[in-house]
Amino acid sequence: MADSFFPLDGKIVWVAGETGMVGRAITRALNVRGVRVLSAPHRVLDLTDQAATFEWIERYRPDAVFMAAAKVGGIGANSSYPADFIRDNLAIAQNVIEGAHRADVQRLLFLGSSCIYPKMAAQPMDEAALMSGPLEPTNEAYAIAKIAGLKMCEFYSKQFGRDYISAMPTNLYGPYDRFDADNGHVIPSMMLKFLQAQDHVTLWGTGAPLREFLHVDDLANALVCMMEKYNGTGHVNIGSGEEVSIKQLAAMMQKVTGFTGKVVFDDSKPDGSPRKLLDSSKMRALGWKPSIALEEGLAQTHAWYNQGEMRKRA
Repeated sequence: MADSFFPLDGKIVWVAGETGMVGRAITRALNVRGVRVLSAPHRVLDLTDQAATFEWIERYRPDAVFMAAAKVGGIGANSSYPADFIRDNLAIAQNVIEGAHRADVQRLLFLGSSCIYPKMAAQPMDEAALMSGPLEPTNEAYAIAKIAGLKMCEFYSKQFGRDYISAMPTNLYGPYDRFDADNGHVIPSMMLKFLQAQDHVTLWGTGAPLREFLHVDDLANALVCMMEKYNGTGHVNIGSGEEVSIKQLAAMMQKVTGFTGKVVFDDSKPDGSPRKLLDSSKMRALGWKPSIALEEGLAQTHAWYNQGEMRKRA
């Protein structure tokens, strides 16, 4: 297990993207540690506004930044709005990283995505697979913006001596995910379809692709571990190490939601990449491992969603 390289105790930390699923999870993990966390939700600071972002970071000068802010969505959203995804995510990456550099922020951890890897990369995908082949077309715009962000961290470290690093998580799920049947990620959009269905659920693709999923609280613990212990320069994969087919996921979702109708796979819709499994051995070497099994995490997420729906009706 690696020793702490940058202990967070006594540090001032900014979680960019604090109101999103990942940002909230990182904030929860930091609060348990008693770390002082700065707050700048979107209503206060628009990270696509360069001048405002630079000014805010200069004013508060955090010791460390977790960069979890991004415009995100599932296959449908990425396919329909590629210009929005590349524009907003490039702006966010540039503004936060350059702003941190100008304010002499000591440490920054940029959050990427496993979609940065080539569509047909060898499985499991290790960090060296980056830019070794064509990207999956359905999320190419988002992936290019994320690649630019991690390369900015690499080049700012090389040119300016900054200690800016990047993490590449697998598919995430958990509390505060976007429950949108058309534009959400796989798990929340599927869960919502099952909860709203009457007699059948229609899912995109054949159901054959294999996917790896990680609960967002496991990711948050990994990111805190990486911020404190990772003393390298390359990006680091973070995954559960386990994969299921979309059909298997649908069966778990039926069980968790109690849906008893029919499940239909529409093979006229795209599957996306056939398989996306990360090699997370670098992260495991730091002493981290996931603790929430998929079906347990799905049940927790379902319970969280239902509690929110009950509060709305109260």
